[in-house]
Amino acid sequence: MKPIIIYTTPVCPYCTMAKRLLNRKGITEWTDINAAQSRAVWQEMESKTGRRTVPQIFIGDVHVGGYDDLSALDRAGKLDALLNIEHIDASDIT
Repeated sequence: MKPIIIYTTPVCPYCTMAKRLLNRKGITEWTDINAAQSRAVWQEMESKTGRRTVPQIFIGDVHVGGYDDLSALDRAGKLDALLNIEHIDASDIT
């Protein structure tokens, strides 16, 4: 599995929704960086992403963006490939 890093803040509903989406995909491990812990951490996030909002999600070396971006990837059927998740077709099970 590719490493996942999520910049979050403690009271961020979009951060919570992003983590729930990952959980539904069977992903339970990621590095959660509290961007609110210091100005330096927030500036690090802004420098890496060019964005000023949380969550900011990285899957491997790919900056996905925020929750809306993560959700859009999922709806487009591209998130599983990025996460390296293989789906088993029910017709393959005998």
